[in-house]
Amino acid sequence: MANQNLIPVIVSGAAGKMGREVVKAVAQAPDMSLMGAIDTSPEHQGKDAGELAGLSEPLEVPITNQLEPMLGYVAGERHMQPGVMVDFTHPDAVYDNVRSAIAYGICPVVGTTGLSPEQIEDLASFADKASTGCLLIPNFSIGMVLLQQAAVTASQYFDHVEIIELHHNQKADAPSGTAIQTAQMLAEMGKTFNSAIVKETEKLPGARGSVADEGIRIHSIRLPGLIAHQEVIFGAPGQIYTLRHDTSDRSAYMPGVLLAIRKVLQLKSLVYGLEKIL
Repeated sequence: MANQNLIPVIVSGAAGKMGREVVKAVAQAPDMSLMGAIDTSPEHQGKDAGELAGLSEPLEVPITNQLEPMLGYVAGERHMQPGVMVDFTHPDAVYDNVRSAIAYGICPVVGTTGLSPEQIEDLASFADKASTGCLLIPNFSIGMVLLQQAAVTASQYFDHVEIIELHHNQKADAPSGTAIQTAQMLAEMGKTFNSAIVKETEKLPGARGSVADEGIRIHSIRLPGLIAHQEVIFGAPGQIYTLRHDTSDRSAYMPGVLLAIRKVLQLKSLVYGLEKIL
């Protein structure tokens, strides 16, 4: 029987690179208990989540592909604190995962990006009706939050800006959720960027990147060897101002993940972005 003072956590996508880091972080957190490790990969079924994550001791939590039974089990453990599901899966699966967690009264903390605006709106409505906390976090790095805040400040003084995001070639969605969020934050400043001086012609479609709100362009790069990187480049006559954040190890995200697990239990609705809970 798990300690009733610990936060019960289910990790969805536990066999993935980010999922393994979350398993380690949760297992080592003094106020949390790993209750379930979910992954659909056939080759990982039944393996111990701790051993798969590289811990020296097994956690006696086997990898399973049965999410809903695990949600039901944690929801039924009334002697414990409310449960949290951390999701690092795939854009095709995350919507159903989050909706299922909310239906069971389990608070989702979501690092998977790729949800459409309509899906986010639907989940926000569902979480609000259920009075269940839900956190959608495009990027768990505190350094990225600081970059975004610096970009918002710089946007007051520059009228031209483009965003470049660089990720490993196993990332399924583009642009990244972090780049989209950064563009949204700049667009909310109430000005239009990148006024055209000449009529541009793309000799190859997409050469100038995608266009977000208020004329902000986003460029996506996918290469093996990269992890997660972003540049926000401002330009003005005679000067370039570049903000860049680089992730060299996925452990950089874990302080943000653990903070989100603790904070989501205090919420009664969906909140988008790490900066909202700092």
